[in-house]
Amino acid sequence: MDAAEKAKPQPVRVNIFNQTYTVVTAGDPKDTIELAHEVDELMSQIARRAGNLDSARTAVLACLHMADRLRTIERQLSTLRESLDQRTRSIAELLNQVIADD
Repeated sequence: MDAAEKAKPQPVRVNIFNQTYTVVTAGDPKDTIELAHEVDELMSQIARRAGNLDSARTAVLACLHMADRLRTIERQLSTLRESLDQRTRSIAELLNQVIADD
């Protein structure tokens, strides 16, 4: 698939929690299918654990779970960026010392 085909929005049929949806994606349809599968798996796990929940409540719990995962990853990314910035400053200081010593 070339860049022009990837950028062109196209419909993709996915199945989430026993419902079929057609979504439009400008990206790789395989990515959309994989994401839909992950959402379906998560909702199925929640439904098995929680018992008699309707699909709307199951979806809300799945969204909360994914939002929590996203927030955790965003915090980890922020921590990694801070660490990288600190290391970059340290390396720059060491380089300045080496240059000044010459």
